[in-house]
Amino acid sequence: MAKVTTKYVCTSCGYQSAKPLGRCPNCQAWNSFEEEVPVAAVGRARGGGAYGGIVGGKLTALSTVGRREEPRLPSGIPELDRVLGGGLVAGGVTLIGGEPGIGKSTLLLQVADRLGRSGASVLYVAGEESLEQIRLRADRLGVTADIQLTRDTRAEHIAALMAEHKPALCIVDSIQTVTVEGDGTPGGVAQVREGTAMITRAAKETGTATVLVGHVTKEGTVAGPKVMEHIVDTTVFLETVGSFRLLRSVKNRFGQAGELGVFEMRGEGLVAVENPSAAFLAERPVDVPGSVVAATIDGQRPMLLEVQALAAKTPYPNPRRVVVGLDPRRVDVVLAVLERRLDLTLGGLDVYVNLAGGLKVADPGLDLPVALAVYSAVVGRALPQNVAVFGEVGLAGEVRSTQGALRRAEEAGRAGYKQLIVPPGLDGREGVRSVEQAVGLIWKSRGNE
Repeated sequence: MAKVTTKYVCTSCGYQSAKPLGRCPNCQAWNSFEEEVPVAAVGRARGGGAYGGIVGGKLTALSTVGRREEPRLPSGIPELDRVLGGGLVAGGVTLIGGEPGIGKSTLLLQVADRLGRSGASVLYVAGEESLEQIRLRADRLGVTADIQLTRDTRAEHIAALMAEHKPALCIVDSIQTVTVEGDGTPGGVAQVREGTAMITRAAKETGTATVLVGHVTKEGTVAGPKVMEHIVDTTVFLETVGSFRLLRSVKNRFGQAGELGVFEMRGEGLVAVENPSAAFLAERPVDVPGSVVAATIDGQRPMLLEVQALAAKTPYPNPRRVVVGLDPRRVDVVLAVLERRLDLTLGGLDVYVNLAGGLKVADPGLDLPVALAVYSAVVGRALPQNVAVFGEVGLAGEVRSTQGALRRAEEAGRAGYKQLIVPPGLDGREGVRSVEQAVGLIWKSRGNE
């Protein structure tokens, strides 16, 4: 009989160890290891060669495989369909993660209502709330569709309901409450993994678009083994930025990952923000030094954001550099370029750089906006109101091209920004080749030079 070996698995990241550890060496989580007894390995047969006489499966040449477009199921919320790549996919499994109370259940109940009113059947598995609580939320959101509800969170029963009723959409809220017959507690490594696999198989067999709600850890990742994220087809995260909710796709087998949707939480639920650039620039001050409109890309979505800078005489021996929403190391590089290439004195100044709105964006195209914002704050000259900027800054002070330059320029044009300070070679524009040239171009146009 084959020997059964016990292993210990981290519930946060899925790291495996032969013995329990106080702290996971992979994700640094404390007391996160649970015991798991794997299925005993099947012993090799004595005859038939090295693999016990097992015959390999059938091979299929790629050239003989037909092409098929996966049917899409529009959710009724265009901003969500944008993130998903066109809508929910029949038979596809989507995992949505986010902090408690951020609006995951609210968004999915809105989707269920829109699909239900269009004639599609919806199955809602309530693992964390009572049916009465869901009814109260539905009344608050104005849900009128007759959604089918169940409190049965056993994976075998959920799969049986999907096979029997074949709903167009199945929502499981949440996957951590799903149990599988056998050993283990709900939310454990084995339970979450097996439950996800069983529901995924049922979704593929019945053609049901399935959405799983997942808890997140303190680090913001989906709780449970990483294999759960590998099983599903799409993974999206809902996060809070100021007064907005951002829905971001990090994995999508049926579309492009990195898409971003912007919502606002209101009394009637999550409402899509059709023009995020206007929303993030709504409170931008007029004619204030240190304020620059930057054309950036977050994931795959172009947006206009405000880069703010402030320079003040320091009372400390070592000047402070405070950066919010941007990569501090890239900002340090830009400040060094300003001191070396433009002879801008920053040694006795505290410099504060902020990306207004609460977003955190790692985009090299924000280098030039940061440079102009800091220069504007130090010399006390405001930029013109109709100027938008983007470009990467090199150590020689040169301005380099950035990813998605044309989309950035188009977004700025739609927002009414007539003058663009951009790298050379964009859509026939001459552009600027250095930070010094950008500074001269802007303040020369204002009559200051």
